[in-house]
Amino acid sequence: MLHGRPVAILGGVRIPFCRQNTAYADVGNLGMSVRTLGALVEKFSLHGQQLGEVAMGAVIKHSADWNLGREAALSSGLSPLTPGITLQRACGTSLDTIVHIAGKIATGQIEVGIGGGSDSTSDVPIVYGKSLRRRLLKAAAAKTFGQKLAAFKGFSFRELKPDFPGVAEPRTGKSMGQHCEDMARQWNIARDSQDELAVASHHKLAAAYERGFFDDLVVSFRGVARDNIMRPDSSLEKLATLKPAFDKTSGKGTLTAGNSTPLTDGASACLLSTDEWAAAHGHEVLCHLRDAQSAAVDFVHGEGLLMAPTVAVAEMLKRNGLALQDFDLYEIHEAFAAQVLCTLRAWESEDYCKNRLGLDAPLGNIDPAKININGSSLATGHPFAATGARIIATAAKELKQRGGGRCLVSICTAGGMGVVAILER
Repeated sequence: MLHGRPVAILGGVRIPFCRQNTAYADVGNLGMSVRTLGALVEKFSLHGQQLGEVAMGAVIKHSADWNLGREAALSSGLSPLTPGITLQRACGTSLDTIVHIAGKIATGQIEVGIGGGSDSTSDVPIVYGKSLRRRLLKAAAAKTFGQKLAAFKGFSFRELKPDFPGVAEPRTGKSMGQHCEDMARQWNIARDSQDELAVASHHKLAAAYERGFFDDLVVSFRGVARDNIMRPDSSLEKLATLKPAFDKTSGKGTLTAGNSTPLTDGASACLLSTDEWAAAHGHEVLCHLRDAQSAAVDFVHGEGLLMAPTVAVAEMLKRNGLALQDFDLYEIHEAFAAQVLCTLRAWESEDYCKNRLGLDAPLGNIDPAKININGSSLATGHPFAATGARIIATAAKELKQRGGGRCLVSICTAGGMGVVAILER
């Protein structure tokens, strides 16, 4: 890290990401996490070893998943003396778990740890309203049959209507897609530009699979060996036939199912350590986590919901004395194609960089050939809490194959936040 001991990234693993209600419909977060952590234990020969900590995360989880990190660790093959913790920051969750582990390594609290996350939009917690919940609790606490019956006095069948997890921002009532439509209009992002980015993501991911890049990063699960959202035959012509998904009435909607990430199930994890621990256990250091930063925007009062990474990157670059162009790779999470394009345009904007980011000049543009070169979320899918560790593992391997370099990681999240990081080899 920028301050403290260097933090080595030794590698990662994930299961294939799958569209909601397909291969993993009945697995849940714990099952996906156990498979992923178990594969990481196998990959790095960690059976029976006591690590400093396992940090996992999940955005959509059941109350029974009270400490996913600990429960998954107990079933992973690690020593049961390895502590576990569960964290959550929407789409940035597993980058946050990695930063959490990195901070403990940098400050000398631990020598080695795992950061990762899982999410299932198939196995979602469905709960009943407060009235029925009170009745059930009262009946459970009752000591006699009469008292149990009394708990249901005045019961109405309307109380059986379930509450489903919301996809809208609590402060605005608008979905992330609706917010991103607003951003696309603000930054004048055309539909064809979004479709082009989406098609490229699918083609790049398919090419990476074909050349074997993911052979040691993705482990099969439930009979699936590759992300089942990936469409190698995706084309501009096919995407052009899709109708707007979030603005269906104005005639100006540009976000579709083709240039937006679908609801996805999956899990991923990364192993981090000190250089000394890696050497002592015979593991190669793929790269180091140099620094990380989080930021937030006031989306309730008009800022773009997914623009916080623009702020976080500017702050992190300043602290590290780097320019936006001082990177060999850029991993920008593709929540929506429009969100990526808005971010790039904001960094090029003199007005935005001066008046919002407090800079003397625009951060400037980025070579498109260096962005998400192995595909990203539009093609892999986006299990909310698994995306960050997927990106870190992918970037770390790419840096190793190149023999060196620097990567900028940028992830937007619900709630108007962003988490970013710098990797170096």
